[in-house]
Amino acid sequence: MRQIWITKAGTPEVLQVKEAPDPESQPGQVRIRVRAAGINFADLMARTGMYPDAPPIPCVVGYEVSGVIDQVGPGVSGLSIGDRVLAMPHFGGYSDTIVIPASQVFRMPDKMSFEEGAALPVVYLTAHHMMLFVGNLRKDMRVLIHSAAGGVGLAAIDLARAHGCEIFGTASPAKHGFLRERGCQHPLDSGQDLTAQVRALIGPQSGVDLVLDPVGGKSFAESYRLLREAGRLVCFGVSSISQGKSRSVASAINMFLRTPRYSPLNLMDDNKSVQGVNMGHLFSRLDLLRPQFEALIAMYERGEIRPFVDRSFSFAEAAAAHHYLHDRKAKGKLVLIP
Repeated sequence: MRQIWITKAGTPEVLQVKEAPDPESQPGQVRIRVRAAGINFADLMARTGMYPDAPPIPCVVGYEVSGVIDQVGPGVSGLSIGDRVLAMPHFGGYSDTIVIPASQVFRMPDKMSFEEGAALPVVYLTAHHMMLFVGNLRKDMRVLIHSAAGGVGLAAIDLARAHGCEIFGTASPAKHGFLRERGCQHPLDSGQDLTAQVRALIGPQSGVDLVLDPVGGKSFAESYRLLREAGRLVCFGVSSISQGKSRSVASAINMFLRTPRYSPLNLMDDNKSVQGVNMGHLFSRLDLLRPQFEALIAMYERGEIRPFVDRSFSFAEAAAAHHYLHDRKAKGKLVLIP
């Protein structure tokens, strides 16, 4: 099999394609010949050495794939050789062949392409868990989505639109037309004063009901201030920790120093909630995740969600794919094609 390895911490050029023997399915596992693998911001942080959950470098990362089952291990039921599937490995997805527990594998809808299949698992499950499980999403809520043109951002727009919400989304002005096409009523300039832009739309005394923030640092504080009573801030990343294409200790320290500390007493007085989501730490709770994933598949079948793949890259172009994401050029998802 072929895999993309992070050979050492550094710029995208440290990614190398290497050969390895094909793995064999063990009891409870299936083997998938991968047709597409999703790229996530966590992969970039792992490559720079700034993602503590990643395996020790050198390693193979990747949380989501789509492909075809070609081997079924003993004890597996409900899945067969030849099934088109999408799956969520806990790392190792940058491979043309993976072995994975059957509990982390889902059949793909017939009309779903392999590129869409690799673009759905991480971002849509993250958005669904934040909004429906943690955020108690309801009709007519005001939802503020940071990095709205990214993978999780577009997934969140789909879910908020399907639930009849008023959507505010941050992005560079060049992406505002695209956000409107996807259903975001209020694109906001991520390079300008966010509070002023939101207040100009809803009034100085009002606020939003739900904020999804993957930026971290001072952004968490601003997001909290924009909540109205009973509002919820869901923190799911710290992209501000990585300002370049290699490790920056200064950026990490700056982000940490600007991160607010929330007192339970203040939360009670303000009637606000702050919650965190890290999908990489929820693999042990498939009892929570599988029903949500099945709900997403049903939404796709009904046409309520539409994974958007900006570009596909070959394995040999993995470095270019990481550069493209670092440079904030991507809209939605990037995928790797073995």
